Amino acid sequence: MPQRRRADPDSRLLERVEVRRSPIHGRGVFARKRLRKGQLVGRFEGETTRRNGTYVLWLIDEDGTETGIRGRNALRFLNHGDPPNAEFRSDALHVLCNVQPGVELLIDYGWSDEES
Repeated sequence: MPQRRRADPDSRLLERVEVRRSPIHGRGVFARKRLRKGQLVGRFEGETTRRNGTYVLWLIDEDGTETGIRGRNALRFLNHGDPPNAEFRSDALHVLCNVQPGVELLIDYGWSDEES
């Protein structure tokens, strides 16, 4: 019996979102189809790093250990928004509300007003 091949996670991500020019800044991540509140959009993928930089997502473990992931997929182009319509739970991006096709996904970068 042939083995079923699992879909490539990045191709599944690109079924849900696309990267294009953003009115907020540079490129952004936009819904290709309707996303329902709580839905998993995809995972932030890339190599781990200890250095900060462009496209690095910092995760804090339960013990307080910080791990950086240098983004290599479409989610590296997420822009900051207040209020956000998506959030990371570990390296997994979920939408906070229903998002219609064509709407840019925005996360809270966690900056204070002085840092932005």
